[in-house]
Amino acid sequence: MDASLVSAASGAGAKEIAPLLVLRKAMDIQEQSVLTLLDSVPQVSASNNPPNLGQNIDVKA
Repeated sequence: MDASLVSAASGAGAKEIAPLLVLRKAMDIQEQSVLTLLDSVPQVSASNNPPNLGQNIDVKA
């Protein structure tokens, strides 16, 4: 538990602390879900294009 929540708990009742704890738990679950999703994305491999491709940009239309 965070020190900020402990200090808030000392001066407030359970009704004020419960939503904070639920929000914190929801944020932790969301963080884990995002990390799992990012881990599931395949790594980008190097392209097999020749080195001269993609070096110049044609800005004339």
